[in-house]
Amino acid sequence: MVQTLIEFLRTLTNPDQLRQLLTTVFSGWHGYALLFGIVFSETGLLAGFFLPGDSLLFTVGVVAGAGGLNLPAIMAVLIAAAIIGDGVGYLLGKKAGVGVFKRPDSKLFKREHLIKTQEFYEKHGGKTIIYARFVPIIRTFAPFVAGVANMNYGRFLSFNVFGGIGWVVSMTTLGYLLGDNEIVRKHFEKVIIGIIVISVLPIVFEYLKSRRAA
Repeated sequence: MVQTLIEFLRTLTNPDQLRQLLTTVFSGWHGYALLFGIVFSETGLLAGFFLPGDSLLFTVGVVAGAGGLNLPAIMAVLIAAAIIGDGVGYLLGKKAGVGVFKRPDSKLFKREHLIKTQEFYEKHGGKTIIYARFVPIIRTFAPFVAGVANMNYGRFLSFNVFGGIGWVVSMTTLGYLLGDNEIVRKHFEKVIIGIIVISVLPIVFEYLKSRRAA
């Protein structure tokens, strides 16, 4: 079961395999629904931290560039999934409250991730909702922590919409533009790692800035 899940996740980060998946098994609206569900689950469900967010969006852009997906349409679907997912995560935090912090660890839940996200939120405030879009794991728990902290929903929604649009558009456009590059295709996994590193840089700069101010 675990091995099957790992193989499926690898498929989602391989442009050729993902294109084949979306044009055969999940052709038409089924493919769009699959991608919507993955992006939604990563932020809307606390158990979705293992899902490939950045790499999936980049790969979707690559597939769209090869003609396997309609770029504007898939952008709209994934932006909706990202915004709705964060909204659900916020509502879960609002209702469940601090009790979840006492929940024991399981295969799909790590309390350590939640605590680290809370510390991140306390340091950066509402901007965390935007920053978190580009950081694996933090992306999953940030809206939940915002709900627990009773962040004003109007303020949360503005950060949520801005971050969701920025994340989806930047990642998919990057994949769309670079997908035909021979170097990118040969070193795809390294490119994905590079994207994740680059996306974390703004947070590193913010951290260094706060340390210098202190």
